[in-house]
Amino acid sequence: QVQLVESGGGLVQAGGSLRLSCTASARAFSRYSMAWFRQAPGKEREFVAHLSGSGSSTYYADSVKGRFTISRDNAKNTVYLQMNSLKPEDTAVYYCAARFGTPLSPGTWSPRSPDYWGQGTQVTVSS
Repeated sequence: QVQLVESGGGLVQAGGSLRLSCTASARAFSRYSMAWFRQAPGKEREFVAHLSGSGSSTYYADSVKGRFTISRDNAKNTVYLQMNSLKPEDTAVYYCAARFGTPLSPGTWSPRSPDYWGQGTQVTVSS
């Protein structure tokens, strides 16, 4: 069983920045593809960004492309989501997710894809 623990959420004004972190308890962390999802009130959980095990391949939802950056430090078992130019519509609970083994093709992640989920961290962007 892998545990994922997110941190870094909070309240920020529109145009501001936040950096989310997710630390995994997994051995061989580099064998896990990692992703961030988010879920706003009354909406379905949606994909935000994905990162391959080595960190060489990334993919972003169109809504965050150019504003968010996903990265990882395999020595620290941690994945990050740097969020810049935040908008009120980015308000949501953000979830870290992990998938073991064969990576998915870019753009094919869905809420059914992960093997493990974090507990979520709230991000609120005020206008």
